[in-house]
Amino acid sequence: MQFINAFLVGGLLCLIGQVLIDKTSLTPARILTGYVVAGVLLSAFGIYGAIADFGGAGATVPLSGFGHLMASGVRDAVDSDGAVGILTGALSSAAAGISAAILFSLTAGLLSKPKEK
Repeated sequence: MQFINAFLVGGLLCLIGQVLIDKTSLTPARILTGYVVAGVLLSAFGIYGAIADFGGAGATVPLSGFGHLMASGVRDAVDSDGAVGILTGALSSAAAGISAAILFSLTAGLLSKPKEK
């Protein structure tokens, strides 16, 4: 059942993105940024946690899940470190994913040969 829930939630997020691409003049960069901001706002109101519990990877892997991760990192850091947590919480909670993205892109860049047009 958890695979079906992940498929439904992830598919709904993709459907919303596709409708925004087809029916509005928003650029993909603005839609992606909107997803991160929506994840932060839904997490701030306590809604995204329930969505992530229901949808699993279908809710935590997309960019809205990244916004949720940053918001919950700030919340935890503020609880433990005070006001300094506002500045450090988001990056420390997402550090593993950001580091992996940098490492994989560096590896791909070193192993591939660029082609001239």
